[in-house]
Amino acid sequence: MTASAQAAHLAQLNVATLRHPLDDPRVAPFVEMLDPVNAAADGAPGFVWRLVEEGAADATGLRPAGEDVIVNLSVWETQEALWDFAYRSGHLEVMRRRREWFDRHVEAHLVLWWVPAGHLPTVGEALERLADLREHGPSPRAFTFASSYTAAQAAQHLQAVPRVQPEQAARSARPTPAGDSAAV
Repeated sequence: MTASAQAAHLAQLNVATLRHPLDDPRVAPFVEMLDPVNAAADGAPGFVWRLVEEGAADATGLRPAGEDVIVNLSVWETQEALWDFAYRSGHLEVMRRRREWFDRHVEAHLVLWWVPAGHLPTVGEALERLADLREHGPSPRAFTFASSYTAAQAAQHLQAVPRVQPEQAARSARPTPAGDSAAV
């Protein structure tokens, strides 16, 4: 891996609108898969970090994008590492069954973007990237697997930001007030 490739990691945000509350029996199979899938992500090659709610094992209690919308925010060393986890692991079973638990999205629900290595994105930053993708389409600033850009292509969009510790990132992930423009 080159020095320039090591200077950037891939961040991803995925939002999903629940068909039923998480404590509804119809969603129980999804809830039962959370711990094993998250453990698989944590141990996957190229995994860097994932958002978790303070005091919890995952981020399902955070609702920054709406009361019925759950978020998944993570950082990976490479796009290939994220792809391998998403489509070549036990996570694929969740993907195959997602229509049982989540509404079909009519607009982008997944956004990828490059961040400086060591930077942990906030939920506000992630939602802003998703809004950018929805409003302007794929670009080096906000893209998808189908319309991806390399870290070199996105270099001008990499924000030089101080490293945020995981516990700070979890605190910054708390839902924003309804009037905050970061909530989409």
